[in-house]
Amino acid sequence: MNCFVCGKPAKGADYEDILSRSNSVSSFAASRTSTMSSSTHSQLRYSHSYSRNDTRKETIREETTVFSLAEIYAATGNFSRENIIGQGGFGTVYKGKLKDGSLVAVKRAKKNLYNQLSAEFKSEVQTLSKVEHLNLVRFLGWLEHDDEQIILLEYVGNGTLREHLHGTQGDVLEIAQRLDIAIDVAHAITYLHMYTDRPIIHRDIKASNILLTEKLRAKVTDFGSARLASDDMDATHISTGIKGSAGYVDPEYLRTYQLTDKSDVYSFGVLLVELITGRHPIERKRDPKERVTTRWAIKKAKEEGVVLVMDPRIRRNPAAIAAAESMMVLAAECLAPTRRSRPPMKKCAETLWKIRKEFREMQLSSSNSNDEGLKKKRI
Repeated sequence: MNCFVCGKPAKGADYEDILSRSNSVSSFAASRTSTMSSSTHSQLRYSHSYSRNDTRKETIREETTVFSLAEIYAATGNFSRENIIGQGGFGTVYKGKLKDGSLVAVKRAKKNLYNQLSAEFKSEVQTLSKVEHLNLVRFLGWLEHDDEQIILLEYVGNGTLREHLHGTQGDVLEIAQRLDIAIDVAHAITYLHMYTDRPIIHRDIKASNILLTEKLRAKVTDFGSARLASDDMDATHISTGIKGSAGYVDPEYLRTYQLTDKSDVYSFGVLLVELITGRHPIERKRDPKERVTTRWAIKKAKEEGVVLVMDPRIRRNPAAIAAAESMMVLAAECLAPTRRSRPPMKKCAETLWKIRKEFREMQLSSSNSNDEGLKKKRI
């Protein structure tokens, strides 16, 4: 049986079988131990992985990998524009190639916003250093020297989910692939909420923060807005300023400034609607009734059927329509106006597993029926 993080169960395995082994998912600790202005070296120290329940953390041997600023310049071609693979509020992401030939993503903060971005930089490093999961982009290290703030990450070269949905990257995603991606993301968020030393709230789950591998496995990235949950077991929320992206932010959090893990659940609901419709959360050029995609899609699917809101590029068949319908029902639950009415992420993952199982059974049944029909025609 494969582990929970992979999202690919062995034959006969159910969701609870996989989930029961998730405590073996390891946390990845990495910390910069020094920045030496005389040599511009930043030491990146990686400790061996350990499970959440491992009581021997203090005995784990540390291994050190050292990068210099000069090496990072060389890896990125002096931060050449040709190596730019992404841009955002934090800065620019470059494709880099290390001396050993391995590819990395180099996230470089905007120098003119050094002070403003310092908290976001530290938040991302602190969060990334605590996690390791197949559906999270892997943290390789970080460097801070003078006005340079740099994070090294696993390179994922097949673009973002948003680019695939928009049609600017790769082939059309069919419903089976979209369902697999939803499950990958649900696994990642469930891990953050339940299987780290302290729960982590991502706060910026969106299609452009989901990277896809060549095999269309999803990896969640961008932890600049992430927050650790309160270490007070009785706390029901964190009071904090608003972070997130337009169209994805939990309205209750927006109204009360009270952040909970259910804020990620709301954003995941928006993502599910994106996967079904292919549309952005906000479509400003559309008719006013269709501009807020979640509101339009859920209402129209309920009144006229989900097939009318499905991405027109998805092939229609009974199995695909049934899967989209079930995904839309789950999305509506995630988008409930109050956090108490939303399911936890673990429940979302379980539901998606069930939807995928039913989808595959319907496909198999349809295939078998077609085969039988062909045999009768030949006879």
